[in-house]
Amino acid sequence: MNQRTNELGQPIGFATDDWQSPSPPPRTPASGRFCRLEPFDPAAHSSALYESFARDADHHNWTYLAYGPFDSCDAFDAWARETCQGDDPLFHVIIDLATGQAVGLASYLRINPKDGVIEVGHIHFSPLLQRTTLATESMFLMMKRVFDELGYRRYEWKCDALNAPSRMAAERLGFTFEGVFRQATIYKNRNRDTAWYAIIDKDWPGLRAGYEAWLDEDNFDGEGRQLRSLSSILGAS
Repeated sequence: MNQRTNELGQPIGFATDDWQSPSPPPRTPASGRFCRLEPFDPAAHSSALYESFARDADHHNWTYLAYGPFDSCDAFDAWARETCQGDDPLFHVIIDLATGQAVGLASYLRINPKDGVIEVGHIHFSPLLQRTTLATESMFLMMKRVFDELGYRRYEWKCDALNAPSRMAAERLGFTFEGVFRQATIYKNRNRDTAWYAIIDKDWPGLRAGYEAWLDEDNFDGEGRQLRSLSSILGAS
């Protein structure tokens, strides 16, 4: 990187002359070996998603989301039609290719092409998706679009600082912890300190190689169990 300095020799940041602002993410599907991401269409997806989310009988998965739980499919569909059809956030449904079932949600949000920054959020994995290969692949597909297809510089993950599962997931997926913003917001009538994580473009080639190695067929036995964990592969890269 070409670090610039001022007339006093003080560093003022590396040059970005050759970088071009990317486009916003398109409303098109992305497919892998195990799952497909589709832009959320309430007419097509609400019923199946509600059924998948309803498997979380104690509603624990809604704890750190700013909305939900919903007491009926009609209520969930009404929320989805009002909230999930815009371009920012751009919600995606995660489809299990083995069953055709809609099993989770994730979105791009705070989309900033000018500075090349985009966030992943509104992540809600149903019990059918949690701790599965397709859960990891879905996050990889979203990263690939951001860095390889579109050319963003920075990919962010933010969560309630008390949300231990989300923080563990961010670290497992290769995000770097950058700090906690205290009293960042209020939701569900309670304070939220926000933990910030990010991947930047120079991190991506190594992470991509690690994901591809983890997702390779040779990394799974005949019963679909991983032989090497993603964390061990990324840690060795």
